[in-house]
Amino acid sequence: MFTGIVEGQAVVRAIVPHGRAHRLALDLGPVAEGVKVGDSIAVDGACLTVVSIRGERAEFDVIRETVERTAFATLRVNDRVNVERSMRAGDRFHGHVVAGHVDGAGRVVVKREEPGQTWMTVSVPPRLTAFMIEKGSVAIDGVSLTLTEVEDDRFSVALIPHTLEVTTLGAKGVGSLVNVEVDPLGKWVRRLLTAYLPEEANDEGTPAEEGRIIGPGAALDLTLRDLRRSGFVD
Repeated sequence: MFTGIVEGQAVVRAIVPHGRAHRLALDLGPVAEGVKVGDSIAVDGACLTVVSIRGERAEFDVIRETVERTAFATLRVNDRVNVERSMRAGDRFHGHVVAGHVDGAGRVVVKREEPGQTWMTVSVPPRLTAFMIEKGSVAIDGVSLTLTEVEDDRFSVALIPHTLEVTTLGAKGVGSLVNVEVDPLGKWVRRLLTAYLPEEANDEGTPAEEGRIIGPGAALDLTLRDLRRSGFVD
């Protein structure tokens, strides 16, 4: 598990086909301290396992599914990527829960600089914005950010100068592909709601599947339509 607080930028040293996967070599710099084979590191938000470590150079196997779901296909030697070591028990929790399981790639469509902040808008499939809410959390290339606006096929965030300086987001421009992970808690809530709530009430005005329960002993007395009408779900 990660927090979305990037520890540093690593430099891509090699991308080599390795069986049905690719072997990715990174110069981790100071982040390499204490890293050993088997450790998990978020690379631009994707959780990868260290398979080799020599000094500050770490290597990872990247499977085809990861390449297809992320922006890794655009990586080139000498590119920089955000890196974060997995969270240790007892650490302070500065960002939000980031699983390192990228949900998809987005494309930067707006990047507008203002005094003291920069606005970034990212275009994504509607299946991702379904799990986003204004003032909720999202990870872009492994960076924990707060959502300022959510539309059907895009979302916006505000970036402070520090974030632009210490992460790769400062170098991203309009047209850049980025890795996007929605808040895992939102995915679980939506899955549970759709599993336990009927879509709508029946002709008598009672829940269509009366008798099912939500939690221990709780009678089912609302529907997904009720929640949509109240603005809780889309």
